[in-house]
Amino acid sequence: MIKRASNLEIISKHGVGVDNIDINAATEHNVVVSNTPGVNSRAVAEHAITLLLTVRRRIREADAAVRSERWDDHDVATDQVLNDTLGLFGCGDIGIKVANLVTGLGMDCITYDPYINEGDLPAGVSTVETPEDLFDQADAVSIHTPLTPETRGAVGADELARLAPEGILINTARAEVVNQDALAVALEDNTLMGAGIDVFSPEPPATDHPLMEFDNVVMTPHVGAQTTEALRDASLEAAENVRTVYEGGIPETAINGDTF
Repeated sequence: MIKRASNLEIISKHGVGVDNIDINAATEHNVVVSNTPGVNSRAVAEHAITLLLTVRRRIREADAAVRSERWDDHDVATDQVLNDTLGLFGCGDIGIKVANLVTGLGMDCITYDPYINEGDLPAGVSTVETPEDLFDQADAVSIHTPLTPETRGAVGADELARLAPEGILINTARAEVVNQDALAVALEDNTLMGAGIDVFSPEPPATDHPLMEFDNVVMTPHVGAQTTEALRDASLEAAENVRTVYEGGIPETAINGDTF
């Protein structure tokens, strides 16, 4: 497609992830690729926390109990997140915003990110050396890493088995970071308390997707970044990137800007 689009000058991504764009092909054909990092970070961070609390407090089951007139026989005792430890698998701008939110809830927060500058972390957030350390020490893990060859399938059976017995996995990043079969097995054998999932592969998921059968999985249709404010800001920045190229410049957020 890029080769055939002879007048194409820029691919301006409305969002952060560019794993669905052939950067090498774009560069080869002198096409700038830009994204809009940061503009939807707060929205995704809020969504990750929403999924965490929804799973921990079993909101899906509680809602179903009310709707099915099982008010009195619903098991309402759930656990607070106060003093729990949230592990961030990846800690870019979204992860940092998640850290700020959860520490405000009284949670401890740790992160595994080999590229993080510790000076950028909020007060009270500490790093661990390996993914194994992260899953060993966390009560819940939230995925906030881009999809790369290194992170594809990085969270598998071994990592999930290391979570606390009431562990929760949250994924608002990319589905392929987590081994989906391993996640289904961990839920089936109660290794995990539950999961909150906003991303799938493929999208939309098939009706027989293995996660569909679990009541302790809260699923949303890749809407973590879909707030009015985030959509507005991403649209404005994406359009501004197009204008910058049209006027002969290179956007500050150009992924391949160094080659032009």
